[in-house]
Amino acid sequence: MKHNLKDAGSIHIQIVCQNAKKCAIIIILKKGFEVNSYIDKHSKVKRMSDEKETQPTIMVPTDDLDSVPQDDANTVDQLAMELATIQQSAKRIAIIGSRNLPITHQQLIETISSALVSQGNTVITSGGSSGTNAAAIRGAMKANPDKLKVILPQTIGQQPSDVQDQLIGVPNIIEHADRAMMTLADASRICNREIIDDCQQLICFLSHTSNTLHKAIEYAKESHKVITSFYLD
Repeated sequence: MKHNLKDAGSIHIQIVCQNAKKCAIIIILKKGFEVNSYIDKHSKVKRMSDEKETQPTIMVPTDDLDSVPQDDANTVDQLAMELATIQQSAKRIAIIGSRNLPITHQQLIETISSALVSQGNTVITSGGSSGTNAAAIRGAMKANPDKLKVILPQTIGQQPSDVQDQLIGVPNIIEHADRAMMTLADASRICNREIIDDCQQLICFLSHTSNTLHKAIEYAKESHKVITSFYLD
């Protein structure tokens, strides 16, 4: 089967198809040359010209059109997943970050948390007497306590008294007695991963020297979460 695509000036283009998988693009120059590129699913190049053809033919190899580089495919899939997450009307959003925050920053985080819950999202965070986590808890509690989930690194009894007071009235608290013998640093590191596993999007407030939070962000990247990072320095 032949299809004439263009015949203008000194160029004439034909597509010759043997079947649905094998086609040749033939470019004929009226000056006496023909460029013949044969394409099939195995990327083989064959001469389509008749043996009696007197005009010289230039064979132009082409790549396999049916294949897509694996890295490109994975990137497209990841972007599609992130876009689908962003477009969801209600998401599970984790808010974690530094304890050492000015009061103005805490007020902003509180406002963000309250607004997210008001839009139907669930806010996930950990305990904290001050800083990011405490502000996220206050904001979510103002909007809708049922849309707040607090995951503790250890048990409620191991938290400082002011943290225990803040958690009064929070309906959804996850505590871990199995980590009671761990150091707080190790338990917090595991807790951050648990929070990230449970969320679709991560919002993190940190400084460039926050080693534990940087590791949490790296873990979120590996887990293909949507990440928003706010650096305080």
